[in-house]
Amino acid sequence: MKQQFPDYTNCIANLANSILRAFGMDEGRQSLKALDAYLQKDYENIVVLLLDGMGKSIIEKNLDRDGFFNTHLAAVYSSVFPPTTVAATTSAATGQNPCGHSWLGWDCYYPQIDKNVTVFLNRETGTETPAADYNVAWTYCGYESVVQKIRKNGGNAFEVAPFADPFPDTFGEICGRIKELCGQPGKKYIYAYWSEPDGTMHRKGCCGQEAKQVLGELEEEVRRLCGELENTLVIVTADHGHMDTKGTAITDYPRIMECLVRMPSIEPRALNLFVKKEKRELFEREFRKEFGDKFLLWTKQEVLDRKLFGPGEEHPNFRGMLGDYLAIAVDDLTIYSTREEKDFFISVHAGLTEEEMAIPLIIVEK
Repeated sequence: MKQQFPDYTNCIANLANSILRAFGMDEGRQSLKALDAYLQKDYENIVVLLLDGMGKSIIEKNLDRDGFFNTHLAAVYSSVFPPTTVAATTSAATGQNPCGHSWLGWDCYYPQIDKNVTVFLNRETGTETPAADYNVAWTYCGYESVVQKIRKNGGNAFEVAPFADPFPDTFGEICGRIKELCGQPGKKYIYAYWSEPDGTMHRKGCCGQEAKQVLGELEEEVRRLCGELENTLVIVTADHGHMDTKGTAITDYPRIMECLVRMPSIEPRALNLFVKKEKRELFEREFRKEFGDKFLLWTKQEVLDRKLFGPGEEHPNFRGMLGDYLAIAVDDLTIYSTREEKDFFISVHAGLTEEEMAIPLIIVEK
């Protein structure tokens, strides 16, 4: 299986910095060269439509080569690490690498409260219990988005997503809102997000009939939308790819479990591990014995030295959120926290394979 590390000179964070430059705000970070030439044409409407999980391999495996997405594929570029929704969409929203924004994965450890928190749900990981009576991630790792920065600078910018007013709950409504905004006068940036095909692929696999149907419907809706727009640059991309994997539960390995201070965080293919100091030698030996051919096991210092979460300025909380080790999937095995998760997920992401890391840059000029 081909490994792929993030390319922080050619990744989804760079896309956001290209947008900022197009609106007269250069924050000194690397832009996306494959996109910059299109942005110089000064379209009235710049639309970024992010389809969750629709990596390069997903469109290759599920859509016709002569279809709308593949024929408008301008480049293939990189997600960030980990290639997962929380980290990558935050990079797309801010132009920062994960070390800079510290939204590292679905579950993050926050030293201020000494808890693992399911970030988007603000719950203690693995429970229905609120992590705090405030939003933990926004309190400790709040950020200003590209949309907010453009507005603050006097420009027009909009977010279109199920969690943003007016809260569209179908992809048809997402496209309708984009069309409506593009019809308004003046130069503007529109950032749109939809949760498919990620949701379907997690449950049904990344290459089955269900995935093909969802992707085909998304492609047709986007094709129809683009046909109704004028003076618009449409950029269709993804936050990460997907791959079908085998699963196991870490709770089924008592020798490893006895070494841990708490359950793993970040993602099942990017395990953030706090290990009892007196058990570290045992932990390394047992983990490598069980998973050495499927996972890299790096110490915290190795992770920092290799700048796996990106170069550049670090968020003040970043290092405190990292455990003693990071275990990173490089093959077809995923390590879940419970057997229930193992039995639920078919297709996943967040490891260092090409299927997970490579994402498409689809450009439609209208």
